[in-house]
Amino acid sequence: MKVKESSKNSLVNFMNSFSHIYVEKEVLNHRITLEILSKFPNSKIIEIKNYKDVFNRPKQNFIIQKKSPKLILAKKIDNYLYEGSPICEDFGETSFYYSSNIFNCIYDCEYCYLRGLYSSSNIVIFVNIEDFFEEIIKTTKDRRAYICISYDSDILAFENITGFVRKWIEFANRNKNLLIEIRTKSSNFRSIKNLEIPSNIIFAWTLSPQKIIDDFEHKTPSLTARLNDIKVAISKGLKVRISLEPIIKVKGFESIYGEFIDEVFTEIPSDAVRDVNIGVFRMSEEHIKRLRRLDKYSKVFGYDFKKENGVVSYFDEEYLKSFVKERLINYIDEKKIY
Repeated sequence: MKVKESSKNSLVNFMNSFSHIYVEKEVLNHRITLEILSKFPNSKIIEIKNYKDVFNRPKQNFIIQKKSPKLILAKKIDNYLYEGSPICEDFGETSFYYSSNIFNCIYDCEYCYLRGLYSSSNIVIFVNIEDFFEEIIKTTKDRRAYICISYDSDILAFENITGFVRKWIEFANRNKNLLIEIRTKSSNFRSIKNLEIPSNIIFAWTLSPQKIIDDFEHKTPSLTARLNDIKVAISKGLKVRISLEPIIKVKGFESIYGEFIDEVFTEIPSDAVRDVNIGVFRMSEEHIKRLRRLDKYSKVFGYDFKKENGVVSYFDEEYLKSFVKERLINYIDEKKIY
């Protein structure tokens, strides 16, 4: 079995790869820009007018660029809050949104929809987080809203660079009508473990069998590292969300996923789990086409797919999901499984 590097080492290596940092002129003196740049004293700083001039350039290759991505610091001027996609789990919440302070991820998962979403694997950090908060307050108007903030990146993995998770926690403390989910594959909860975390913040860990991590979730922490991070959160009295998504079809599926679920709940007490969501690998038809063009030999495409209403998944999607659910019921109340 391959040895997975820790999240900390992965982030250090990633930070060292930022030989160039592009900064929009308008945010050159923004407080968060200055804080981030202070962490990269050896990087070359290049002033730009608009992040799209770099990020949206034609003829970029996402996979090749992933070997040496650059950092882009920018100001977002609109679309601070998006309506949640019907493909995504809303956990029964009626007002479901997502928000993206960061485009792209430090990890390199072969199945990730970001590969089909962006032509660039450079990292864009929108430093004007205060504008996000202002727009959210205007949009929600004190009504209950569920907001996911880690769909277009792993915001907790970037915490040592941006400090954004700390700011979202402070924002949640001031706005109790909001329920904010921070989803991660990282083992970086320690970076904010000393904060007082309010009950309207949900930390959700995406977990996969080690076989899936090794084969598909490149540069991510091991299952053991993620479980240890969850234990740190639980030690603070938090109830965590576990996301078993995406479920990937592989040879020996039943034994791999069965043993994986047993391992998770041997390490994590069931009463410390808020809920669990299950999601089989699925993606829009257009995104799948882009992923195939980028890496047609990926084992992600080793099985036949079906298409329904523009969404692509495995032919036996329901069997895969029901197998995992039945195994989970040994540990978790069915009402907590989504």
